[in-house]
Amino acid sequence: MSIKGKRYQESVKLVEKGRIYDPEEALTLVCNTAKAKFDETIEIHLRMGIDSRLADQQIRGAVVLPNGTGKTVRVLVFARGDAVQQALDAGAEYAGGQEYADKIQNENWFDFDLIIATPDMMGVIGRLGRILGPRGLMPNPKAGTVTPDVAKAVEEAKAGKIEYRLDKSNIIHCVIGKASFGQEKLQGNFDTLIGAINRAKPAAAKGQYIRSCVVASTMGPGVKINTSKL
Repeated sequence: MSIKGKRYQESVKLVEKGRIYDPEEALTLVCNTAKAKFDETIEIHLRMGIDSRLADQQIRGAVVLPNGTGKTVRVLVFARGDAVQQALDAGAEYAGGQEYADKIQNENWFDFDLIIATPDMMGVIGRLGRILGPRGLMPNPKAGTVTPDVAKAVEEAKAGKIEYRLDKSNIIHCVIGKASFGQEKLQGNFDTLIGAINRAKPAAAKGQYIRSCVVASTMGPGVKINTSKL
């Protein structure tokens, strides 16, 4: 058995089979199961009781996690005029216009994690839809990544703003921090995200909104959370 396998098996033993945990206990447990030599990312996976195929049952938005994500986000901003310098002053790694669109298209350049754009630049970015869309990099007003206030958007991204969205399997996957955060900081991020998703509940949603909730570290097992506590 590999060393990774041994660590995973040790972690699995910590999780009681078939048990559904309260959020506080689950987040403590998920930190304890993160046994890798690196600082593991903690993710949440929510199976929703709605149908992503229906236009009136979409969930998409963004929220700033109070304790950040523990990840350094590299930001590319598409803007013109003064907005370019404003973006760079706010901490963006790159800011400009057509030259970056050409770089992405011609050089397959992806040295960034997030794109923010002013509304007047969407004509330029729109031509990159087939490249950016599958990678989840296309800016979107609902996620706050298409905005005239690029400085604020960059600052929020750097502070730990994350996007949540329903995928085709009716699941929402989000990062809520690192194992090194500990239960208390993860709890703050967890509560903030769940609050935002609850507020985003579509009017057309019927029955149980959050059907299941699992938290897990990068290399560790999933820990199920009691959805009645959400």
